[in-house]
Amino acid sequence: MSEALSCSSNETPAPDCLLGALYWACVRNDSAQLQATLDEGVSPEEATQVDGNGRTGLMVACYHGFRSVVALLSRCPFLDVNQQDKEGDTALMLAAQAGHVPLVSLLLNYYSGLDLERRDQRGLTALMKAAVRNRSECVAALLMAGADLTAVDPVRGKTALEWAMLTDSFDTVQRIWRLLRRPHVEQLSQHYQPEWPALPRLVAQAKGHVAPSILERLQASLSLLFVQSPQEGGVLDHLVTITTSLASPFLTTACHTLCPDRPPALGTRSKSVPELLGTAPPPPLVPQPLQVVPGPQDLTPYQSPQSVLSMCSQWLQPRDSTSPKLQVPKILLSKAPSSPRQCKPELRPAGHRRLALPIWRYQELRMQRRSQEEARYAQS
Repeated sequence: MSEALSCSSNETPAPDCLLGALYWACVRNDSAQLQATLDEGVSPEEATQVDGNGRTGLMVACYHGFRSVVALLSRCPFLDVNQQDKEGDTALMLAAQAGHVPLVSLLLNYYSGLDLERRDQRGLTALMKAAVRNRSECVAALLMAGADLTAVDPVRGKTALEWAMLTDSFDTVQRIWRLLRRPHVEQLSQHYQPEWPALPRLVAQAKGHVAPSILERLQASLSLLFVQSPQEGGVLDHLVTITTSLASPFLTTACHTLCPDRPPALGTRSKSVPELLGTAPPPPLVPQPLQVVPGPQDLTPYQSPQSVLSMCSQWLQPRDSTSPKLQVPKILLSKAPSSPRQCKPELRPAGHRRLALPIWRYQELRMQRRSQEEARYAQS
C-alpha cells in the first residue's frame, strides 16, 4: 500500500496532509508511479482521498487535462466517478467546462455508472457548464452520449441551448441545431435496409411508359433530366449517406455485435465499454443508517388521525353473535412521579378567605440571609 507523501504541490492539501501516493501521482501527471500504485493495490480510503477543495486525483487530472492518468484510473476498483467537490463539480463537469474533449470521451466510454445529470451547487449539469463556456465539441459528445437537452436549472429555468444563447456561445448553438436536425439513426438496428427509397417508384414509373418516339429518344440522349435533385434526396445524396455518415452499412455491421437494437441517438444514454463487455465494477456501497430495534414500551406508537378514526369506527359498530370479535388495543398509561413541593403557602388567620401568594424556597433563603446580615450589622 502506498505511503503518505509530503505536501509539496500547488494543490490545496488536506488538513492533516496525509494524502496518498495515488493522489500525488495524479496531481503530478506521473503515469509510471500511478501504474505502480495500481499494481500494488489501492484501498477504498486511498481511492476516495480529497484535498482541501474536496477534489480527488481524478478531478484534478480532468481539470488539468492529464489524459494518460484518466485512462489509467479507469482500472481503479474503488473510484467513484460521480464524487463531487465542495462546489458540487464532478470529474465530468471539470473536463467539459475546461474543453478537454479526449477526457470527456474517456469518461463517457470507459467509466461505467457515469451520471450525466449530476448537478452542482447552482443546479447546473455538465452539458450546461460546457454550453456556457462555448465548448461545442464537448457539448456534442455529451448529447450523443445521452445528456438531457431539455433539463433546466432550478434558479433561472434555462436549458443548455438557452444558456448558450445567453452567453453568446454561437458555435455551441449552431452545433446543437445541427444535431437536432439530424434524422434518427434507425439504420443501425436490425430493421435497416440500405436501398434507395425512391428506386421502386422510379422503376415502376419507367415500366409504365409506352415506347418513346424517335424525337423523345433524341431529346433524352441530348439532355439530362432528373426527377429529383441529386443533392436533396436523390441517388447521389443516398450514395454519399450510406458510405460516409452514420447511415453507412459498414457501421451497421460493426455495431451489430454490441448494440444492434440501441443505436446512438440524441437524448438516449449510451452504454460504456465495460458495461457492454460485462466487466463493469459493482456500484459503490452506500452506508445504511443503523436501525434501532424498538423495545417494549408502555405507550402505543403514534398513529395518524385517519387511522385512529377508522379504528374507532370499527369499535363502535354494532356486533352480533356471528360477527368476529375485534381485539381492542390496551393502552397502559404511566404517571410521572410527583416532584417535591417547592412552595410554602402563607399561614392565614381563621376566617380570612383571600388567597395569598406562595413563598418559594429561594425567597425564604434570601429573607434569612438578609435578616442575618441585619443582625450582624446591628451587633457591629
